[in-house]
Amino acid sequence: MNYQIAEDAKPQISLLLWATVASVALAGISWFFPILSYLVYPLQLFATFVHEGSHVLAAVLTGSPVLSLTVSPDTSGVVWSAANGWLAQLLISSAGYLGTIAFGTILLVWMRYGFSSRIGLYISAGFVGIMTLVFGLVFPILNIFSANVTFGSVAFTVLSGLVLTSGLFAIAKFADLKWANFALAFLSVQCLLNAFFSLKDLFIISATTTAQSDAVNMANATGIPSILWVFIWIGISVLMIGVGLRIYAVSQRAK
Repeated sequence: MNYQIAEDAKPQISLLLWATVASVALAGISWFFPILSYLVYPLQLFATFVHEGSHVLAAVLTGSPVLSLTVSPDTSGVVWSAANGWLAQLLISSAGYLGTIAFGTILLVWMRYGFSSRIGLYISAGFVGIMTLVFGLVFPILNIFSANVTFGSVAFTVLSGLVLTSGLFAIAKFADLKWANFALAFLSVQCLLNAFFSLKDLFIISATTTAQSDAVNMANATGIPSILWVFIWIGISVLMIGVGLRIYAVSQRAK
C-alpha cells in the first residue's frame, strides 16, 4: 500500500503547522523573557482542566464518587475521588495524561473531517464550564468536610474556569472563521504538547523522588514501578497521536 498526503488535507496541514510553530515559538520566547509566559498561561490552565476533567470522566464512568476538582495557580491540579475497585483505580489514574492526549487527537480528527471549528470551541468551553461549576464548585461545597479543599483553591478554580469558558465561547461566537479554525488547531497542539511535557516532568519525578502522583497511584494498585507506567503512557500517547495524524493528513491508495 502507498500512503501520501491527501490533497484536501494540505490546507489543514498548513494550519496545524502554523499552530505548532506558534506554540513552540511562544514557549521558546517565554524561556528568555519569562514575563511573556503569561501569554500561554491560559492555555496551560486549559490543558490542566482537560487533564483533571479526564480523571473526573473516568471516575463517573466507573461509578466512583467524585468529591472535588481543583486547579492551582502553578497549573497543577487535583481530583479527589474514591475509586470503586481496582480496575476503576487503573482507569482513573491513567485518564489524566491519556485523556489530554485523546482530547488533542480528537480535535485533529474533528478538523480533518470538516466539522465546525466554532462547534468544537463551544464544546471545549462547555467541558471546562461543566467541570468548573459542577466538580469545581458544587461538589466541594457538598463534600466540604471530606474533599480536602480550601476556599482559595475553590475560588481560583472557579475564577480561572469561568474566564476560560467565557474566552472560548467569545472566540467561537465572535472571531472570524479563519481565527476560529486557528484557535481550535492551537488548542489541539497545546493539549498534545502539554501532555508530553507533563509526562517528561512525571518521568523525572518518578525517577528521583517518591512524591505522590498518578504513576505512584498506579504502582500502588498494581505493584508495577511508577516509572514503568510513565513509559507505558508515553507509548500509548505516541500511538494515539500517530493514528490521529494519519487520519488527519494521509490518504490511502492501493498500488
